[in-house]
Amino acid sequence: MSFVFYDTETTGIDTAFDQILQFGAIRLDAELNEIERFEMRCRLLPDVVPSPSAMLVTDVSAKQLIDPSLPSHYKMVQAILAKLLEWSPAIFIGHNSLGFDEHLLRQALYKTLHSPYLTNTDGNGRTDSLKMLRALALFAPDAVEIPVNERGKQVFKLDQLAPLNGFAHENAHDAMADVEATIHLCRLVAQKSPAQWQQFMRLAHKTGALDFALNEPAYCATDYHFGQSYSRPVAPLGVNPSNGSEVFVFDLTADPAELVQLDDDQLAERLGKNPKPVRSIRANAAPILNSMEEVPDSIRSGWPDSDAIRTRGDLVSEDSVLRERLVSATLAKRKPFAPGEHVEQTIYEGFPSWQDGQLMERFQIEGWPERISMLNDFEDERLQILARRLAYSEAPALLPYTVRRERELEIAERLTANGNDHPWTTIPAALAEAEGLLKDADTRATAFLEEHIAFLKQRQQWAADVLS
Repeated sequence: MSFVFYDTETTGIDTAFDQILQFGAIRLDAELNEIERFEMRCRLLPDVVPSPSAMLVTDVSAKQLIDPSLPSHYKMVQAILAKLLEWSPAIFIGHNSLGFDEHLLRQALYKTLHSPYLTNTDGNGRTDSLKMLRALALFAPDAVEIPVNERGKQVFKLDQLAPLNGFAHENAHDAMADVEATIHLCRLVAQKSPAQWQQFMRLAHKTGALDFALNEPAYCATDYHFGQSYSRPVAPLGVNPSNGSEVFVFDLTADPAELVQLDDDQLAERLGKNPKPVRSIRANAAPILNSMEEVPDSIRSGWPDSDAIRTRGDLVSEDSVLRERLVSATLAKRKPFAPGEHVEQTIYEGFPSWQDGQLMERFQIEGWPERISMLNDFEDERLQILARRLAYSEAPALLPYTVRRERELEIAERLTANGNDHPWTTIPAALAEAEGLLKDADTRATAFLEEHIAFLKQRQQWAADVLS
């Protein structure tokens, strides 16, 4: 099994509405030796407004955003997909990739009519160096040095972690430089804590995570919320019947014997009180799970003693009725899933039909005249919308005037929308952000921001002309 380390640089931090501008990846063998690398940049999409602060951090000029020598977003995504398929199967790793980069990559594939689940299907696995390093700080604190801020809190930002651990990271926030920094840290993990590294790799695959989460009678599950790590002794309850990647577990800091005699209403009420007895593990998102033997005393503070944990775990394991009631009560308390208002927010609202899947494949190999004739052939309305957007971005002159005009109006309205109730960045919001940054900018940053302000105003004028 090989590894693919990757990183993205983007127009902003909204994973649904921003876009990838730079993608960097390095393929390594099982011993973490480099085999090959891939890097690509692209132009700005017509309906995306870049955040000036993000551009300042990544040093992407306004001129570079529309550089005609760069490929379009669609052509970049096609090249990324071809390379990652060539490198598969592999374990995909990034720093905060499961929280950020993977969502941008999935959106890029989805918006270009490809299946978005490349990193965890067809033998591929995925994990995240941020999750690994947070866990290592608890389970093997001497393996990697973790920076501490002025408030005494550990910091897991790549641009601080890498230099502290011997990596010269002068080009932080460049995709390829960040990939190299992530590889450096992961090599340290593999060298200094090989047992933890092997466990991380086992749990990078859904099958390995399910095997551990469902068959260990009691184990430690670690998660991270609001800047704080939480490790809990848990016992498996079962898999969500409507989502095979979700495992429900019982938090053994609570006593299951106290729940056995509760009626359904009392049980439902108890599930909302702390310590919450039922928790969830995403088996397809590299969970942090450890055997009880690996848990240091520093983590066990506040836990029941080992005998109590074992007794409680046995009770959960032996009482199938209690397990079923806990899972049913947990599912009953969940609010219905709210559908997305915009097509970008509907990525997880069902899979394409077989017919649409075949049409998506055909769409990728046809010429643009043939693709445009297919725009209304998709059964799924989401795919129709995305196909029309692709056609406008790549071959607007071939579109019927009414379709092209409709898309221009949609883009103009999105770019110039006022107010704060829009999930995407608008030109008015970006201009306000840039003006705020100018107050503390040095000479170089001032010139950089003024160039972006001029670019944003040009786009604003285009939108006003379209809407007039």
